[in-house]
Amino acid sequence: MRDATVRQLQIFAAVARHLSFSRASQELRLTQPAVSMQVKQLEQRAGLPLLERAARRLALTAAGEEVLRCAQRVLRSMQDADDALAALRGLHAGRISIAVVSTAKYFAPKLLALFSREHPEIELKLAVNNREAVVQLLVANEVDLALMGTPPGQVDTVAFPFARHPLVIIAHPDHPLAGRRRVSVAALEAESFLVREPGSGTRAAMERFFAAHRVRHAGTTEISSNETIKQAVMAGMGLGFISQHAIGLELAAGQLALLHVEGLPVMRDWNVVHRREKRLSPAALAFKGFVLKEGSAFLKQWPPGDRG
Repeated sequence: MRDATVRQLQIFAAVARHLSFSRASQELRLTQPAVSMQVKQLEQRAGLPLLERAARRLALTAAGEEVLRCAQRVLRSMQDADDALAALRGLHAGRISIAVVSTAKYFAPKLLALFSREHPEIELKLAVNNREAVVQLLVANEVDLALMGTPPGQVDTVAFPFARHPLVIIAHPDHPLAGRRRVSVAALEAESFLVREPGSGTRAAMERFFAAHRVRHAGTTEISSNETIKQAVMAGMGLGFISQHAIGLELAAGQLALLHVEGLPVMRDWNVVHRREKRLSPAALAFKGFVLKEGSAFLKQWPPGDRG
C-alpha cells in the first residue's frame, strides 16, 4: 500500500461511498473504465480484493473496509493540511463540512443560506442524518462541525450551545385534548404515541419526561422520521412527541394542534459540536462564530407559527 496514490484513495472512497462504479465515475467526472482501472491497481497493491459482488450488489470486503478507513484518514489529513495552509496565507475562502441531525433540517438550510450571504466565497457541504449517523461522522472525523442536541459520549468533543430547543406534544386538530387550555400528564395515559427510533434524542427526552411523571401511555408506534410522524398525527393515528421547530408551518396552516401539557415544553439545547482536538480552519471558525452569535435570535423567529 506504500505505492498507493492519493488519487487512487479518492477514487476508491467514492466507489465505497456509492457502492457503484457508475455513480462514482459521475461524481468524479471520470469514465467508468478509468475508475475500475484505478481500483484494480489499488487491489493489486493491497494484495487482496477490496470489493465483491453479493446478490448483484457491490460490497466491501474486510480488506476493503480497512483500506476505506485508512483512505478516509489520509484524505481528511490532506484537507486539514489545505485548511492550515490557507490559514497561514490568511485566506478567507475555504470549505466546511457540516452534519446536522434530522430534526435540524427544518432550519439548518436557512441558517446556512444566511451565512453564505455574508461569506459567499466559502463552500458548504451539508449532511443530514439521524443522530447515530452524525455521531459516526464525528467519530470518523469526516465532518468539521455538527449541529445537534446532546453531545455524543462515543468521541471526545466540545459543544457550544447556541439556542434553546423546545419539545412538545402534537395532535390532530379534532382530537378531544386539542381544545383544552391545560392538559394534565395523567390524561395522556390512554393515548397512543408516534415516536422516533431508539437512539434518537427526541425519543430519549420523551421517555425521560414520562418516567419523571410516572406515567405509562397506552402504546407506541415507532417511526424513523419527523415528517412521517407529522403525517401520521394528521391521519389520526395518535399523538406525537416532537421538536417545536419541526411543526411551525403545520401549526400555522391548522393541520396540527399543539397540546398545552403541564410540564411541557421540555427545553433542551441546540449545540454546535466538533472533536476536541480538531483544528478548525478559518472558514469553520467563521461558521461556528456565526451560529453562536446569530443562532438563538434566528430560531426564536423560525418558523412562523411555531409558538403555539
